[in-house]
Parts: sequence; C-alpha cells; structure tokens
Amino acid sequence: MNIKPIRVLVVEDDVHLLNGIRDILELEDYHVLTAMNGQEALTVLRSDPYNPPDVIVSDVMMPRMDGFEFLKEVRNEKMWLNVPFIFLTAKGERTDRHKGSMLGADRYLTKPFDAPDLQVAVSATLKRHQKIKESHQEDIESNKNKILTILNHEFRTPLTLVVAYAEMLKEFDPHSSPPDEIQTFLRGVNSGADRLRRMIENFITVVELDSEEAKKTIAWRKRPVDDFELIVKDALRFVENDAQNPSEFVTTIQADMPPVECDVQYMTTMIRELLSNASKFSEDGDMVTTDVRVEGGELIIKVTDTGRGIPENELENIWGRFYQIDREQHEDQGSGSGLAIVAGIVKLHGGTYEVDSTVGEGSTFTVRLPLKVPVHILEETPAPAIS
Repeated sequence: MNIKPIRVLVVEDDVHLLNGIRDILELEDYHVLTAMNGQEALTVLRSDPYNPPDVIVSDVMMPRMDGFEFLKEVRNEKMWLNVPFIFLTAKGERTDRHKGSMLGADRYLTKPFDAPDLQVAVSATLKRHQKIKESHQEDIESNKNKILTILNHEFRTPLTLVVAYAEMLKEFDPHSSPPDEIQTFLRGVNSGADRLRRMIENFITVVELDSEEAKKTIAWRKRPVDDFELIVKDALRFVENDAQNPSEFVTTIQADMPPVECDVQYMTTMIRELLSNASKFSEDGDMVTTDVRVEGGELIIKVTDTGRGIPENELENIWGRFYQIDREQHEDQGSGSGLAIVAGIVKLHGGTYEVDSTVGEGSTFTVRLPLKVPVHILEETPAPAIS
C-alpha cells in the first residue's frame, strides 16, 4: 500500500536558506515544493488548486509579494483556508507575530533556527491540525447520526399518523360509521401535520441562524415593540394549542414596560421554544410559569417548570443542535433543536441566556436582552449555536 507523502510548500527568498530547509524536510520524508516569493508560491498553489500542500512554511520579508500578502491571498481561497501556515520571522519582530496572527498564521519559527526546531514546528503543526480535523469529522458524524434518528422517528411517527388517518377518511362511510368519527380522523391528520410543520420550521430556523441571512433578516425586521405582552401571548397560543403540551401556563408581565427593539417573529419563536421545552419535560398538569420584566435596562424573561430537571454536567450541552439528554432512555419527542434556536436568537439580539436546574425539582431558564439591539451585533458575523 502506497502512503501519500506529506507535502510542504516552502517560500523563502534566500536561496541558501531555502535549499537548507528543503534538505532538512526531505530527510524527514516530506515532499517539498519551493518558491522564492509570494507570487511564485501562488503560482505553485494554482497549478494544482484542489490538491494544496499539507503545510506552508513562509518567510515574512520577501520581494514582489511578502509573507503577509501571500497569507492573505491563501486565506481568501476557500480551498486553501485550512492549510496550516508557519511564518519564519526575525528575532524580536513582535509586530510580525501580531500581524500574522490577525491574518490566520498558525505558528512562528524565529530565525536563526536549527534542524530540530524546524522539524518540531512542522510536525507539531500538522498534528494539531489533524486533531482539529478529526474532531470536526466526529462532530459531523455525530450530527449525521442525530439527524438520522430524528428522521427515522420524529418524522416517521407524525407522517404515519397523517397517512393512516387519511386512509381512514378515504374509507369513511357516513351511512355505517358514527358521525363524530370523521372529526377524530381529521384531528389525527391535523395533529400529525402540525408536528411535521413544526419540525420542518425548526430545521429551517436552525440552518438560518447559522447563516448570514439571520443577521440580515433581523437588521431590516427589528422594530420597537410597545406591547411585548402580545408577543408572549402569540407564543403561548402556539404551545397551548399543541396536544403534546398538557401543562398549565401562568404568565406575569410587568405593566408599563418600555419599548423593546426586536424581531417580532424571532422573539415569538424564542419564547415558544422556551415554553414548549418547559412543558415537554414536565408531568401532565404541572405548572409552567413565565415572568417578563425590565430591570437595569434589560428585558428579563424567566420560564420556570417543576419537571425532570437537568444534571449539572448537561447544563452546557442542552444548548447544542439536535441534543437531548439520554434520548434512548426517556424516549423524548422532538428534534432537540428548541434550545439551540433560543440560543441563536438571543445572540442575534445581543443578549445572554442561562439555566438554573435541580434534578427532580425543575428548571428556570433566564434570557436577558438589551432594550435596543446593539449596532455591533448586526455588523459582526454571529457565532454558530452548537458544533
């Protein structure tokens, strides 16, 4: 079996140093490509753009195109974005390090250096990127498995309901069947369709919140809301109409609240998911309370349940996409995306979220939002919700 050699692109304008680096790396069985400045290095990369080197080692000060400009060009190409990059810098050039870090350099090797220094720098950088790649792949596989589980159970169950009751409707005989039976069939179809619609909407929202589109959407949809109670009532109506949420809901909203700037649709979705989550993990008839008020210039929303509670070691995990605690054991319904949606919407509004929970006693989810969406939030790319 032929093992593909590790490819290293070395960019250095001093021909003697360039040849020396090449010789050192070739003794370690690396396949070495060379260039004497950034422009030559780009020519090398573009000669085989979809097969970039495994690591780039580049000097900073070079004619025609220096290392900084070269690194900037490399990072501007999606296919080269994750190639590890090692800078060769003169001793004491701290400004080089700072500028390189801002552009995405991974490591620095200070001149003069000896063979072991170079070997360790290249080897350690490759190992680090390999671990990052493996971790990323594990996350992808984990999300694939979660999505397959959801598709297998959460989509199939309501779809079966819709199909089964639709078949019964086709065979319904008004002369031999009880008159109220058709209403039962229609409620079954409606229940399955609503559950499917909700899951599809949540999938779309999760993807949207991970993209630039969410930031653009909130930028033009946000507006001052004088009556925040209407948003809470709309969210509550969604949950109360869901037959899977048999909890009792009690809501307290501060009178004479100041206007709150927000995206009404996203805010309604966020509160709906908080209420739905609280109800889902409560027993039939348990009370779910919502408290909305303004304190210290912040809108504070608290949703409290008396349900199962969350183990301390899971308090961070619950905000991840498609995550449910011991799903196989509890057989919980839903896609596990509700709290990820909450987290994404809160971040888009420049707020914070937290949970206080005791196993066997219940949980309180608290969201804090500024009364006006900070401008810098809409200028920055929002971070992903979960992995």
